[in-house]
Amino acid sequence: MLHTGNYSLVLLIQMTLLAYDLFVNSFSELLRETPVIQLVLFIIQDTAILFNMIIILLMLFNTYVFQVGLVSLLLKQFRALMLFSCIYLALSISFHCWVLNLRWVESNHFVWTDGLQALFVFQRTVAVLYYYLYKRTAEYLGDPRLYEASPWLRDAFIRARQ
Repeated sequence: MLHTGNYSLVLLIQMTLLAYDLFVNSFSELLRETPVIQLVLFIIQDTAILFNMIIILLMLFNTYVFQVGLVSLLLKQFRALMLFSCIYLALSISFHCWVLNLRWVESNHFVWTDGLQALFVFQRTVAVLYYYLYKRTAEYLGDPRLYEASPWLRDAFIRARQ
């Protein structure tokens, strides 16, 4: 069961990882002259996105709803976050690989191709949706009703068995 102290710590870790992701998305272009530093920032950013996905899954597995077997209810509730997390991770890795590939040798030259600009805009747009869905889900998973037996859960269980 997720207690208040544990939830606060997990939420702090999640928000710290999201803040780092936002920081790298906002300021990584200022470090374009040193591609090695950008590479390290991008690796940590992709790892942070992956850790956030793992943390959300662990929190879902910890709920009473999951433990009584109503996995479909959880997946229905949180499928948008799972989908956007995977898309955002794929777009981030693609953008990082492409931009570092173009900048590695000539970091002082303008390397923004049309495809790279399109990927940049799409990745940043998906990032906003990812941040919103992730924060909403992380706060929703703090609801104590998900960690104990309750009338709405009993009704959902009965509906699922029929």
